[in-house]
Amino acid sequence: MTLTANRPSATKDAPAKAVKRTNPVRFVILAALLALLLIVIAPLLIITINAVKSPADYASGGPLSLPPHLYWDGIVDFWNRVSFGEKLWNSFITSFTVAVLGVLLSVLNAYALGIGKVKGRLWFLVFFLVANLLPQEVLVYPLYFLSKEVGLYDSLISIVIIFTVIQAAFGTYLLTSVYQEFPTELLDAADVDGAGKLRTLWNVVVPVSRPTLGVLFTFFFIWTWNEFFLPLVFLVSNENQTVPVALGVLQGDRLMDVTMTSSSGLIGILPALLFFLIFQRTLTRGITAGAIK
Repeated sequence: MTLTANRPSATKDAPAKAVKRTNPVRFVILAALLALLLIVIAPLLIITINAVKSPADYASGGPLSLPPHLYWDGIVDFWNRVSFGEKLWNSFITSFTVAVLGVLLSVLNAYALGIGKVKGRLWFLVFFLVANLLPQEVLVYPLYFLSKEVGLYDSLISIVIIFTVIQAAFGTYLLTSVYQEFPTELLDAADVDGAGKLRTLWNVVVPVSRPTLGVLFTFFFIWTWNEFFLPLVFLVSNENQTVPVALGVLQGDRLMDVTMTSSSGLIGILPALLFFLIFQRTLTRGITAGAIK
């Protein structure tokens, strides 16, 4: 009886498993994802190949040929020509400072608007949204005039202040929507324990929202690192330039061979790529936490 009763169940399950294993949709999706991955990686691979290729090898074999030997002179010459170590430090310290201050300012603003329930918070959110949507070209002249007046023109401090405000506008708008849904049970428990507003912020709100803050920190760092227009206007001295500005000015001012141009592109993108890979788990945790919530 038992064997007879189990046979139909096994017979029914077999076709379903077979269909699941041979589902063509999964293979189509996988092939499409692999094609998109190749499209994204292909330019980086071409730049890397040409960066370690001599000008003679490039002229004889073209951009897609593999180099017969590794040629490092292009990377070394570019590094020395632009003092890339100095530009790298300027970009890192600027991006890191903006990311830290932007997250801190966003937390304070969002705590007041999302949890503090200040009056007129809707208008504040509209203001932050409009400020975030303004193109940088609109801000150039007033910011240039103000930086000249206070003596911060051609200084990294001016870039830090400008981008901290710009990034914090986006961060405030995002965090306010998160803090509006913050669990009131945690806030009530902190209030019962006698915690003040600042203690509640740093001991309750910030630890709970740490994944979201990690995502903001990563985005603020990468966005600031890749900025070109405003640093080009405000950083005119060679010793104050960031990596994107140094790349743009050098390629527009001096003639470089393809090898050195590829080397500049490779060296310019590697720091941001490494930073993204290091903090990839932070991004994944932040997105997962938001999905679970």
